[in-house]
Amino acid sequence: MATWLTTQTRKSSGFLLALPAIFWLGLFFILPLIFVFVISFMSRGSGGAAALPFTTEQYERVFTVYGGILKDSVWIAFVTTVICLAAGYPLAFYIKTRRTSFARQFALFMVILPFWTNFLVRTYAWRMLLGREGTINSILLDLGLVDRPLPLLGTSGAVMLGLVYGFLPFMVLPIYASVERFDFRMAEAAADLGANAWNTFWRVVFPMTLPGVIAGCILVFVPSIGTFVTADLLGGRQGQMIGSSISEQFLGSGNMPLGAALSTVMMSMVIISLIVYARFADGKKGK
Repeated sequence: MATWLTTQTRKSSGFLLALPAIFWLGLFFILPLIFVFVISFMSRGSGGAAALPFTTEQYERVFTVYGGILKDSVWIAFVTTVICLAAGYPLAFYIKTRRTSFARQFALFMVILPFWTNFLVRTYAWRMLLGREGTINSILLDLGLVDRPLPLLGTSGAVMLGLVYGFLPFMVLPIYASVERFDFRMAEAAADLGANAWNTFWRVVFPMTLPGVIAGCILVFVPSIGTFVTADLLGGRQGQMIGSSISEQFLGSGNMPLGAALSTVMMSMVIISLIVYARFADGKKGK
């Protein structure tokens, strides 16, 4: 009886301690999502506001009118994630293999240093670098490598470049955390058993660091889909993404229900990604 009372008291105490966080999440996260979901099924009223009756017209427009933008957003986010993984994975190992603790800490400091500057300011800096009269074109023209300025700004490539620059640390840090826990004696044992460097990497190193890779991919892919500042400033119409389309619908005399439908579709994509990651992580723990 005493044990049962103690257990129940601990459960009640844990719930009471979590109650402020539950209230905060319910009020400022779950409730707004419910509002957005309901508005997405409403009709466009005066000035773009939501109005009755309920309809599925907005979702039809999402997959017809905005289907191309959805595909482009997924593609740009996917390529950004792949580039960040290709650059971040070896960088994480490079940081881990530094001989002194000071060298590792300094390398990590350099990775997170861009966060000390506002993201909007950093994006405007890329506009100055990639513009027709920007730094890159000026150097190429002065060296005689091109006859006219290259159209670097206002392209999907410029958007990917800005996203890779902005989200690369989100890939490096989770992978570094996995590499930090990796026992390199396992790689040495695989080599002693006759495995070459390629087999050692794919059958020992990569599977052991895969949780960090998956976490990094989620942390890069999810915000890359919904970004609109980078797409607006570096891509313009050529690099428009779903985040930019949502922003347009909620500003001025846009279409609030359509913006809510776009937001719901984007959130669904994010939730699916998180579910896949959660199931994968549980599967890895089970093994």
